[in-house]
Amino acid sequence: MRKFELIAPCHFGMEAVLKKEIIDLGYDVTEVSDGRVTFFGDEEALVRANVFLRTAERILIKIGRFHAETYEELFQGTKALPWEEYIPKDGKFWVAKAGSVKSKLFSPSDIQSIMKKAMVERLKEKYHIEWFKEDGESFPVRVFLMKDEVTVGLDTTGESLHKRGYRKLTSKAPIAENLAASLIMLTPWHGDRVLVDPFCGSGTFPIEAAMMAANIAPGMNRSFTAEKWGHIVEKSNWYDAIDEAREMMDLSVETDIQGFDIDDSMVAIARQNAKMAGVDKLIHFQRRSVAELSHPKKYGFIITNPPYGERLEEKTALPALYKTIGERYRNLDSWSMYLITAYEQAEEYIGRKADKNRKIYNGMMKTYYYQFMGPKPPKKNG
Repeated sequence: MRKFELIAPCHFGMEAVLKKEIIDLGYDVTEVSDGRVTFFGDEEALVRANVFLRTAERILIKIGRFHAETYEELFQGTKALPWEEYIPKDGKFWVAKAGSVKSKLFSPSDIQSIMKKAMVERLKEKYHIEWFKEDGESFPVRVFLMKDEVTVGLDTTGESLHKRGYRKLTSKAPIAENLAASLIMLTPWHGDRVLVDPFCGSGTFPIEAAMMAANIAPGMNRSFTAEKWGHIVEKSNWYDAIDEAREMMDLSVETDIQGFDIDDSMVAIARQNAKMAGVDKLIHFQRRSVAELSHPKKYGFIITNPPYGERLEEKTALPALYKTIGERYRNLDSWSMYLITAYEQAEEYIGRKADKNRKIYNGMMKTYYYQFMGPKPPKKNG
């Protein structure tokens, strides 16, 4: 089986969570850098990473790495890469995304067009043809420049891995599915513990939690660009991974996962999304305001994404809202609370300093993941 160096980009601040996931899948991590984890694997690894990783954005085959401070160096470095090993004569290829940090070359459009020209020149020489129809399968390329080091990857995923296929309807400010999964994984929550999201919106936190509890692979109900690359990945690998995912799934699991929202239409959307994900039986959704938050059980978890006040008129309501969150939390016996918000005065109005606070970029927005730890439950006998 062919071996690859694979790159898995993720949200900034979530590299350690993704690294653990990759190791748990059975693969050797070679490098962890800002916003991505690199690891070795074969065709099977490429497929399983796409199907099973909850926290990655996508899976790239690393084509190469080189230093470039000028466009000429970028051209020559790109041309020197073995494109013919990946892209067939009729392949449709382009540089889908270029990112640049602390590098002399910083214009995405210029980087994209120069690299495309270099790829064409290389393939012209290798295939002895002057013109490419590009009417075959798609081969999107992604490139990162960091301090003039160029890393080039071939995108096996296509539409980002956060698109599990279940969220057809969204709220105003939905949290990405892979970020929600990462945030849950940063907590000690397990499927046998209570989880409540009092601002559930379109249901992402409860749905991701239910998928974890039932061991549902996040990529088992979607397609990937590399499924059509028979010369790189044998089709049987995809069938095997889906069979593995089906065998692992356990919908008989007992859960206490709840999602509340003050908006009836959001609750309806969340229910619909949970149904699409196949976990509607594992979650209880209800129209309820945060002021009504209560639960008889101990040692539960609140994991939520409350309003940040993105719009001016919402900002004035935030102190009272976060005060209510704090009051309701204090009434929950032995619970832990984890909330992601861009509201910088969250702790002040909640009335307690968080035990841990992690800075996370949600898209381009700087947010904080406030972690209020409750006591550990007593160990069960047996």
